Amino acid sequence: MTDYFALLQEPRRPWLDPDALKAKFQTLSAAVHPDRVHQASSAEKHAANERFAELNEAVNCLREPKERLLHLLTLETGAKPKEIQNIPNEAMELFAEVAKVCREADAVLAEKSQFTSPLMKVQFFQRGMEWTDKLSALQGRLQSQRAQLLAELKTQNTTWDSAPPIGSPERASALPLARLEQIYRTLSYLTRWANQIQERVVQLSL
Repeated sequence: MTDYFALLQEPRRPWLDPDALKAKFQTLSAAVHPDRVHQASSAEKHAANERFAELNEAVNCLREPKERLLHLLTLETGAKPKEIQNIPNEAMELFAEVAKVCREADAVLAEKSQFTSPLMKVQFFQRGMEWTDKLSALQGRLQSQRAQLLAELKTQNTTWDSAPPIGSPERASALPLARLEQIYRTLSYLTRWANQIQERVVQLSL
C-alpha cells in the first residue's frame, strides 16, 4: 500500500494544513506535470504521467479529513477499520434530529410533487423557503461538530510527532488509535448526513 504521507513528504499526522499540503503537491508535481513532459520520450511521458496521477491521488486523499484518517488508520494498523453500523455516542443526538427532519422534509417534498398548477407552486414557495432554512440550520450544526472534531485532530499532532518511529513495536500503544477511529466514524456519518440534507435542499429549490 502506498504511503501518501511519505509520497507527499508529509509526517503522519491526523491534521494537515490544507494550504501547506496544496503547496507541497504543486512543488512535487511540477516536474511531472503533463504540460512539462510533452517533448519527452514515450517511456518518460508514461513514467511522468503515472507519477503525476499518484501524487494527485495522494493529495485528494490527504486533503479530505475523513479519507486522511482512513488512510492513516490503515497504515498504522495494517487494515481498514471494520464496518460497524453503530453510530458513535457523540453523534446520536444529531442522528435522531437529522432522521426526524429528513422524514418531515420528504413528506413536504411528496406533497410538492402533487402540485400541478403554477399558482399552487407559487403558494408553496414560502413554505419551501422555510424548510430550506430549517435544513440549512441543521447543516450548520453538523458543520459545527465537524469543526470541533477537526480542532481535536489538530491537538493530536503533538502526540503523533512524539510517538516512536514507524515500524517500532511501541508505536501503536503510544498512539490514540481508538479515538482516531471514533473520530473517523463520526466524520463519516456527518458527511453522509450533510449530503442527505443537501439533496433535500436542492429538491426544494427545483
